[in-house]
Amino acid sequence: MQFIRTEIEDVVIIEPKVHGDERGYFVETYRQDKLEEFLGFKVNFCQDNESKSSKGVLRGLHYQLAPFAQTKLVRVIQGRVLDVAVDIRDGSPTFGEYVAVELSAENKRQLFVPRGFAHGFVVLEDDTIFAYKVDNYYSPENDRGIAFDDEFIGIEWPLPIEELKLSEKDKKQPLLAHADLFNYEDNLYA
Repeated sequence: MQFIRTEIEDVVIIEPKVHGDERGYFVETYRQDKLEEFLGFKVNFCQDNESKSSKGVLRGLHYQLAPFAQTKLVRVIQGRVLDVAVDIRDGSPTFGEYVAVELSAENKRQLFVPRGFAHGFVVLEDDTIFAYKVDNYYSPENDRGIAFDDEFIGIEWPLPIEELKLSEKDKKQPLLAHADLFNYEDNLYA
């Protein structure tokens, strides 16, 4: 298992080792000890989620406020997405910047999205199955989002806007300038 820091150091790509032969493959998708050793802090995932989507579905940009902020470890079981993590820690040197990584059933990559980041993805193939672990339970009262097309962030989505399929909730998300944010100085893992 290889851990790769991205342009935003706290967001990490994980490349598991795939053991394959004519029968198929085996892959270890999660090792808490190795992840914590790399990160230097504890992460206790408590819930697994899964979604199935058609090409063009855009989910996000979502996050939860403290005390229900969530770390996510995301991957694709079937199909392909462009996965995005946006730094929304006010005062961070990378505030408003994002990391975008293609995750697919073929490349088996995963993305570690820490607390203090908004997360979203756009589906690039029909029948894509997306799975993720979170370290805090869903809290409707703390559920927040940011507009996927906020020009300040400037995400370069790989599909034309007219091909994107969004929920009513995601069509109405505020711009980053009007969103509830995290404070960069706060220890979100305390």
